[in-house]
This record gives sequence, C-alpha cells and structure tokens, in this order.
Amino acid sequence: MAPSRPLSSPVAVAASVVSGLLLLTACGGSSAADGGGEDDGKLKVGVLFPGSLSDDGFMGSAYLGYQRAEKQHAGTVEFSKVEQVATADYEKALVRFATTSDLVISIGGQTDADVRNVAARFPQVKFAEIGGPADGKPLANLSLYDPQQAEAAFLSGAASALLSKSGTVGFIGGAELPAIVNAAKEFDRGAEAADPGVKVLAPQYVGDFNDVAKAKQSALAGFGAGADVLGQVLNLGHKGVAQAAGRRDGALIGGPIAHECGTDPAYAGYVETDIGAEIEYAVNHLVADDWTAEAVHFGLTFEEPHNDIVLCDTTDPAVGEKLDELKRKITAGEITTR
Repeated sequence: MAPSRPLSSPVAVAASVVSGLLLLTACGGSSAADGGGEDDGKLKVGVLFPGSLSDDGFMGSAYLGYQRAEKQHAGTVEFSKVEQVATADYEKALVRFATTSDLVISIGGQTDADVRNVAARFPQVKFAEIGGPADGKPLANLSLYDPQQAEAAFLSGAASALLSKSGTVGFIGGAELPAIVNAAKEFDRGAEAADPGVKVLAPQYVGDFNDVAKAKQSALAGFGAGADVLGQVLNLGHKGVAQAAGRRDGALIGGPIAHECGTDPAYAGYVETDIGAEIEYAVNHLVADDWTAEAVHFGLTFEEPHNDIVLCDTTDPAVGEKLDELKRKITAGEITTR
C-alpha cells in the first residue's frame, strides 16, 4: 500500500471522443452470445458511458481503463462504446449492445434500473454494472462492481478535516443517488475519524454531475457557511467548486482523476479512484472464459488497491501520517465503508 503522497505527474484523459448513439450498429434480435450477427471470431464488448468521456471525473476515469483494455486485447476483443446518453435512452442503448455483444458494461449507478431490466431480457449475454448501489445483488448474468466511492469519500473527508483551518468542512454530490448519499455519509465519518472536533455541514446535491454553474453556487454556499475545504463527487462540476474556492480563499479535494499539484491552487489534494480497472477486470475474465456473475468491491481492500489519497500541501507531515494510519485500518478491516 503506497503512502499518501504528493503528485509527481499529471494524468491525461484521452482527447479522442466520439459521442452519441451513432456509435452503435443497428442489428437484429439475436446476440453475439447465441451466434447472431457476423462472427469474425472476436469477442464483442459494448460499454455504455452515460456522461462525457472528457468529464475529468467518473466517466473519464472509466474511459482510461477502456482504452487500456482495448489495447491489451487488440485482435481478440472488438470494443464499442457510446457516451453522453440521455436517461430516457439508457434502455435503448443497452438493448442494442446486448443484441451484438458477449459482454455489456454500464457505467454509473444511474443506469441500475435499466441494466437490470435489459439483463433479465437477454439471459445469454453477460452484463456488468460499475458504480451501482454498494449493497446491490447480482443477477444470474449481471455482475456488480463497486469502485468504493464510499471509501474514497471517507479519505476525502479525513483529508478535508486535517487540512481545514476553520474547523468546518462540507460535501457536494452530483445527484442524490444511493451511492452518492452513502458517499456523503462516509465523508462525514472520515472527517470525524481524523478530527472528532470538526464540523461537517449538511451535504448538498447539485442535481447534475456536470453543471459547473450549479456546483459553483453550492460551493459558494458551503464556503459562506464557514467551510474552508470541500469534498465532492462530481464530474465537470468540480470545476465550479474550484472557481468558488478561488473566490472565497477555500480549497477542495479533487478526484477521481488526479492532476499535477499546482495546476490549480484551489485543489488541496485528490482522491484517486481507478474506475477503469473494473472494465479491465470484466474483460480479462471474459477472455479467460472464467467470467462469473458476482459482486466485487474494489478499493483499498482489493488485491490490487484502486483508491488512494494525494496531498498537494505536505508541509505538515502529521497530516500524511494520519491518512496513512486510516488507510491501514481500512485495509486491515478495522474501518469498514460501504
């Protein structure tokens, strides 16, 4: 387990993005899994990204893993994707993937109801949902992969409390989804574990992960209520929090993609969460022919940890030491997050 550390190099999100349902090829009612369509010997994987691949957040992190998997399995697996899909079109996109794919992956808890519905209609196709309810139950052909946003939020809360000078911190979520509400609770727990005397404001939910203006308004309200460090689970919306922090001499904990410290002084640190590792996990098992419907919790307790905290201000070594202690307790099972 790596210690909490300053960031030494930036992580770039790939710039090549093709959006819309046009990426999906029209097809008939059978699937690759039951021999429908043209068979070129390759396994077929379709991935639904409801948001933008360049959102610098959950979707962007997932896309990095998609790219790694595509490169690793070139010649063996044919990948297709769709991004920026309206809520009303989730089911349509998933059905079109299901009719041509061996494995369909949906990104984000907002797709939970639709992926469950479509998986039940295509029992011969394998499905995986990334970021759904942490306590959700798999179906016979549906795996649930938990990137441990709650764990990341716990670390974000702890870092916020340790870095706060006012003794007040807050949390902003993109939407009041079960996974995000749970993340807010874990942010609170992490803050109190790091500093029992810290005040944690009531969480705010913007209603949109990518609305920069609304996120800025929420952040200004948080800073106005006395917070000087804010945690967040947003995508492009985190840029609005950074703008508000710049106006109010505050700070935020970024993530899930970490950037080079100093790029924007509003960021006191980053919680790194490798969402894309779960795409790689699903595809690797598909290729190995040992894929199974299961609930898998990633994060610090996984065999290859996928969560970490990056500090940009390391002037006080006690902050890093306390975060390392909390990480060790999570890894050892002394602290549990869900």
